[in-house]
Amino acid sequence: MMTRFSRRDVLMQTAAIAAAGTMANACHAGSAPLRVLRQARDIDAVLRAKVDSGAVPGVVAMAASAQATIYEGAFGVRAQGAAEKMSVDTVFRIASMVKLLTSVAALQLVERDRLKLDEPAAGIDPALGSLQVLAGFDAKGTPQLRPPRKPITLRNLLSHTSGFSYPLWDAGVVRYLRAARSDPALPRSVLMFDPGSRWAYGGSLDHVGRLVEIASGLTLDRYFQDHILRPLGMSDTGFTISDPQRTREAHLHVRQGNGSLQPQPLEKHTLPKRFSGGGGIYSTAPDYLTLLQALLSGGSFAGASILRPQTVALMAANQIGDLDAGAMKTTNPAISNDVDFFPGVRLRWGLGHMLNLDPVEGGRKAGSLTWAGLYNTYYWIDPASGIAAVIMMQILPFADGSALATYRAFERALYRMHVAT
Repeated sequence: MMTRFSRRDVLMQTAAIAAAGTMANACHAGSAPLRVLRQARDIDAVLRAKVDSGAVPGVVAMAASAQATIYEGAFGVRAQGAAEKMSVDTVFRIASMVKLLTSVAALQLVERDRLKLDEPAAGIDPALGSLQVLAGFDAKGTPQLRPPRKPITLRNLLSHTSGFSYPLWDAGVVRYLRAARSDPALPRSVLMFDPGSRWAYGGSLDHVGRLVEIASGLTLDRYFQDHILRPLGMSDTGFTISDPQRTREAHLHVRQGNGSLQPQPLEKHTLPKRFSGGGGIYSTAPDYLTLLQALLSGGSFAGASILRPQTVALMAANQIGDLDAGAMKTTNPAISNDVDFFPGVRLRWGLGHMLNLDPVEGGRKAGSLTWAGLYNTYYWIDPASGIAAVIMMQILPFADGSALATYRAFERALYRMHVAT
């Protein structure tokens, strides 16, 4: 069945494609891999310096055009104090970077007419129809709840305008949960605002994952395998990893008060009973870069098609109007610093990514798409430059200053190389 996008969607697609210079042909002629790789030593030097200075224990970074890898590098060790070195195929916990996979899955089902972007999502998952909005607290600190003025839609969920917000970056959620723990009559989950009225980063994609499961009749891990991972050859990505993959896993490092890093034991590996559309997945830089290349090239890569070009363009279009996105104030500095990746740059959200309306000095152009994972893994897609890139570390807190400095240094070096070719 053909997808029936709304007039709004068609206009968004047109604008996104125009801004990107047509995403399906985003690779510039100057991106020839052999020419670019001659300049790789400059990026190597930047990343090696970050490791040698002790800023980060280890890092893997890769970049590609729509057709081919243009840079790959691995530096440092998988665990500080251990001998095993980082390699390009090191396995990382990428946390919220699963949200992009979940977004792709949902939009595949939109293409198949199994999900709708603008119909009430409660029509698929009734649990989304019983939520209340937190209107505030009375003089005694009791939460005041009311029905939402609008139903939640899949578009709201994919663009983080649903009303869900994470406690890690929302003091109001923290206060509500504290009250709910002492009052069993209060619901465990509430909306922090009416759908469509604000942007907040939260558990929206967990609910999208559930919509995918209901609409497809498959568990989320099986859906990913059948419709995204296996077609793209992403054999190192999944909610569980094998014993051989575990031998390639990087250890988490926690930043201490004195600035040092403390390596942690590998997490206990258990088979999940439920699969989250918002976190809890493993991957490698080459695997994830394959997904980015598929999106950079309009939805297809190496003979596999995961989305139609018009759907990929819609993902890249601003879905939230003039609402600000991307800046978040932490409630727990041990887990996350305050988040503002691009101070002074106007940020919005599409269907799956954050997008910058302004160019980033020394790096990506306007209209680029990005997000990250809690343990300091990051990606971006720059359609106008024909570049996609990923950089992976395993450090807490999120938005760690040294990890961000490494990320930024990689981006600047990559674009210097790109311009030089």
